[in-house]
Amino acid sequence: MNTINSYNQGSVLIVDEMHLSIIPMLEKIGLVPDYQPKIKRQEIIDIIGNYNGLIIRSKTKVDAELLEKATQLKFIGRAGAGLDLIDEKTAREKGIQVFAANEGNKVAVAEHVIGMLLALMNKILVADRQIRNGVWLREDNRGYELMGKTVGIIGCGNNGFETAKRLSAFGCKILVYDKYKHEFTDKCVNVSTMGEIFEKADILSLHIPLTEDTYQMVNAQFLRSFAKNIYFINASRGEIVVLNDLVKELESGKVIGACLDVLENEKLNQLSLAQRETFNQLTESDRVILTPHVAGWTYESYERINEVLVKKILDMYTSYNY
Repeated sequence: MNTINSYNQGSVLIVDEMHLSIIPMLEKIGLVPDYQPKIKRQEIIDIIGNYNGLIIRSKTKVDAELLEKATQLKFIGRAGAGLDLIDEKTAREKGIQVFAANEGNKVAVAEHVIGMLLALMNKILVADRQIRNGVWLREDNRGYELMGKTVGIIGCGNNGFETAKRLSAFGCKILVYDKYKHEFTDKCVNVSTMGEIFEKADILSLHIPLTEDTYQMVNAQFLRSFAKNIYFINASRGEIVVLNDLVKELESGKVIGACLDVLENEKLNQLSLAQRETFNQLTESDRVILTPHVAGWTYESYERINEVLVKKILDMYTSYNY
């Protein structure tokens, strides 16, 4: 790996738990890491003016209040996919580069999505629980095959495309809608419109960031737009889906089953009464599989994310000749 021309360009504050390989990786390219995964928000605000770089994962919101104090900051790196925790507009106005490590966990997300979907369509979790309780029901646990199903994928960046490739290997037809990407060289995906996805999809998988446009995008009207009853997967951001509407469409049968790695409020001890009621309905359903935002959280991706981040940091310094 190359190094930054002028050694010790500055120190990098790391404010979340990360694979410890991040420390020698940063040192190797000439930066000084300050690993403080237990640091509190106010403490970050108090000291951020001393740092040239900031690396976050999921606990820290980098808003205007924090950025106001970041007088020396050159970059903010997100150890994961998505930048919804960062006020990108304010950061860029201050000349701060912002990037995530989306490439680092794309394989993990794709494999997790397929694992959840196979378990749901073949009733694996339901059958496992029954057998452990001495119940042996073969006909009740007859499943469905992925082969021949049409999958609509909304958002075909790193995670979406990796998921598409793997589902294609199962014999699925892949319809892709991406607001920002309209051409793909790989023949496993078919560029589509939302209208075509509404008409033809058997399965819908979300791989989009949380933005003003996508917030609560998946509501009752959206789900009822599908011509077929569908399987629904969300491994992107929980706030994209109105969970109460999803529950209603599960009850109506429009949604056959749901795989949810993310929720609108993932702090389960802080749910509102309405959120608690919806959450309880999800947990009581045999047609819902839930995981705790771990789709990109493998041992391999934990370290690979560091590699992606450090390469982007080095590229930034090299490109801008800091």
